Amino acid sequence: MLIAMDGPAASGKGTLAKKLALHYGLTHLDTGSLYRAIAHKLLVSGKPLDDEKIAVEVALSLDPDTLNDQALRMPEVGQAAAKVAKFGAVRDALHTFQRAYAEKPDGAVIEGRDIGTVVCPDADVKIFVEASTEVRAARRHKELIEAGCDISYEDIHAQIAARDEADRSRAISPLKPAEDALLLDTSDLGIEAAFKAAIKLIDTAMLRS
Repeated sequence: MLIAMDGPAASGKGTLAKKLALHYGLTHLDTGSLYRAIAHKLLVSGKPLDDEKIAVEVALSLDPDTLNDQALRMPEVGQAAAKVAKFGAVRDALHTFQRAYAEKPDGAVIEGRDIGTVVCPDADVKIFVEASTEVRAARRHKELIEAGCDISYEDIHAQIAARDEADRSRAISPLKPAEDALLLDTSDLGIEAAFKAAIKLIDTAMLRS
C-alpha cells in the first residue's frame, strides 16, 4: 500500500505519517527533509540560495543519514527550503529519488507538498492534512521553544504564512490537494484523534478500491 500525504507546515502530517507507517507496517519518507537538507547545506557552506546549478549539485550528493538532523527543523532552514524548492531541476532530481522510494515492494507512507499531485499521482490513498495558520503557528512555536529556540509566536506565524504563500504560488508543483485527495483538518484534533481519523479515512478508502 502506498499512502501519499500532503499539507502545509505544522499541519500534523509528519507526526501522522510516522504513526501511520508504524500502524500499517510501511516505511516512511519525509520529502520535506530533502529540501531542508539542501537548504541547510547551502546555508552552512555560505553558498547562495538562488543558484540553481549549485542547489542541484547538493541535491545529487545528499546523504540520507543526515535527514534526521534537528538543525533541519529551524525556521531559517524552512524559509530557505522554500526558495530551493522553486527550482525545477532540484525538484526533478529529488522526484527521481522519491519515486524510486515509492516503488518499494512493501509499500510506504510518503509525505510532502506535491506527493499526491506530482510524485505519486497513482498512490492507493491520498490525504491532504490541513489546519488553521494560527493553530499551526502555535504548534511550531511550542516545538521550537521546547527545543531551546528563542523565538516569538508572532515571528513563527509570519514565517508560516510566508511559507504557505511561497508553496502555494510557485509555478512548479504548487501546494494543493490532489483532486481525489481525502481532506483531514487537524485544527481541533489532538495527535491521537487525528491518527484515528486518518486510519478511518484510509481503511474506508481501501475497502472501496
